[in-house]
Order: sequence, then C-alpha cells, then structure tokens
Amino acid sequence: MSDMRTNPPFRADHVGSLLRPPALLAARDDFFAGRITADQLRAAEDEAIVSVVAMQEKAGLQSATDGEFRRASWHMDFIYQLGGISKAAGNLAVKFHNPSGDIEWTPAALHVNSKIELYHTIFEEDFKYLKSIATSATPKLTIPSPNMVHYRGGPAAIDPAVYPDIEEFWTDLAAAYADEVARLAALGCEYLQFDDTSLAYLNDPAQRAEIAGRGEDAEHLHLRYIKQVNAALAGRPSGLTVTTHLCRGNFRSSWAAEGGYDFVAEALFSDLDVDGFFLEYDDERSGGFEPLRFVPPGKMVVLGLVTTKRGALEDPDDLKRRIDEASRYVPLDQLCLSPQCGFSSTVEGNALSYDEEVAKLNLIVSVAHDVWG
Repeated sequence: MSDMRTNPPFRADHVGSLLRPPALLAARDDFFAGRITADQLRAAEDEAIVSVVAMQEKAGLQSATDGEFRRASWHMDFIYQLGGISKAAGNLAVKFHNPSGDIEWTPAALHVNSKIELYHTIFEEDFKYLKSIATSATPKLTIPSPNMVHYRGGPAAIDPAVYPDIEEFWTDLAAAYADEVARLAALGCEYLQFDDTSLAYLNDPAQRAEIAGRGEDAEHLHLRYIKQVNAALAGRPSGLTVTTHLCRGNFRSSWAAEGGYDFVAEALFSDLDVDGFFLEYDDERSGGFEPLRFVPPGKMVVLGLVTTKRGALEDPDDLKRRIDEASRYVPLDQLCLSPQCGFSSTVEGNALSYDEEVAKLNLIVSVAHDVWG
C-alpha cells in the first residue's frame, strides 16, 4: 500500500476554515460595537488560534490552518485588501439553498476603481503567527483564487475608465497575485491554497445562464479562469505546494450551485497548474467520480467525502468504499481524504458543534491511516 505523504496535500487533510469559538465571536461583537480595541481583538484571536492549531495537531493532521479565525468570510477579507478594489454601496445578493429553504448572503458589493496592484503582503502577520505556533503540522494558508475577484462582481464591477480593455484587468490581477505568491513563499509558506467556487459553479447550467445574462461567454469562462490561475502561479518558487479547492458554495450549511465536474473537468484537470485538487464529493450534487479520469499522473486529488454541512458522522466503511470507487478513475496513490469544504466559510459557521467538527477530523485521520498505512 502507499504510505503517508511528507509533502502536501496530505493523505488526511482539511480545507481551511474551522468553527469560531464563542469567546472569539463575542470579542468580534465587542470590537465592532467599540467596546474593545483592535489590539484586544487580535489578542483574543491569537488565543483562539493557539487552541485550534493544537486541536488539529492532536487529531494527527499533518497540516494546520488558523481556522480563518481573523476573517469574516473566506474570500472577501482578502479581496478588499487588493489595491484598486473598494467596497461599493449596496450589497451583492447570493442565494443559498438548504433542505429547509433558501437564505441570502449579502456582503458589500465590490468595485474596481483604480489599477489593481498589491500594496502590502495580504495576511502577512496572520501567516507569520500561524507559522510561529505550529509544531508538528505544516502551516497552510488559504486565499481566494484570482477568479473570485471577477466572478463576484462581473464586468459591471470594473470601471471602464480604469480598464477600457478587460485584458489589462486580467494582466494586472495576475501580476498582483504572482507578487503575493512570491511574498508568501519568502515568508516561509510551503502550503498555499487557492479557494475557487467559480470553477465549480460553472458546472451548473443555471449559473452559466446567469453569466450569459450579464453579457459574458459562459461556455468558455472556465478556460479564462484556468489561464488566470496559471499566470498567477507561473513564477512560483520551488518548495511551495499550491492546491485549489472547488466547491458549490458553503454558507451556514447551505449551498449555491449543483452539478458534477463534467463541464470543466478535462480543461481543469489537464491544464490547471496546481499540485492538487480539493474536490467536494459529499452528496449527489457533486456528480460521480468519472471526471477524475482526466487527472494526469503526478497530480493529487483530495476527496471531500466527509460533509461539513451536518454533524452526523460518516461510516468509515462507506468512506473506504467511495475511495475505492474513485480509485477506478485515478490511482489510489494520487488520492487523499478531507472534508468537502470548510466548517465555517463565513464567521457564522455551519450547523454542527465543535465536538462534531473534531470527530470528523479524527475520522478522516483514522480512515486515511487504514487506507494508506
């Protein structure tokens, strides 16, 4: 049998975000209400992150994140720090679905009102802190893929006076990201993940219709997005592993899109220049494993078979059976196991308890141990 891996992604891994503890949520409320200072909030975050890193290491995970504890959402906190992007008046309304109905997520809209550039290393202090406290686990940093800047707002968010030609927008965005990647590697980051819902959303005909409705070539947008990620990673230093995570939305245990990976699979797996793919595979909305036949040798696939949307624990035998099924399309040696998404893509978190979260991470470690030794 294959053995445990020494480079990321690991046989037992996880996507990134973790449930915020009540004390941290209270500190955030106090900060926004003006009851405590930014330094006091940071101290509360530091304390919570020490605990959550220890929890991940105790579970036997070989990678650890800071749970994204300093963020309100997995992507907007990063995007708003890019030079040239500002919060715009009004809100984006993104519809999410769950078994009992629909809910809306309404972050501030974004606007590209000057040339995109990197003014400072985004999440620099956050990563340095994580690196300083991780002992046995490799510190992992998650950032939104460059495509999220475009997918969220679309062409309407870009000031035509700043970018009369959309190609210049894409060039500047890739350059800012390439700069960020190089800076993170210089800080000692060895494990970076680009989170990208756009490439999974584009499998959904309803999402493609929406994009066509805003005047874009929905049938080929995924090719543009693959090209952009590759441009951002073109000069990445050796010693930095980059993965991507694709999902169909995760907000308070709800989802936004559905459909297998078929529409994007061939181009995505063949051409995207990442070392591994974290793929959502926790229910029928993700489709079957057949698209994995396009994964080339040498690339890892992290099967997101354990759901973060509910607390009920999966049966280890079911997980092993599904890993076996996936191995018909991509060799077992190229597979790993993880949850299908983060546990708390936004500060609110999914509908499960801390103990259920820990049980799921423990389960992933024990199943990976059984499968890969």
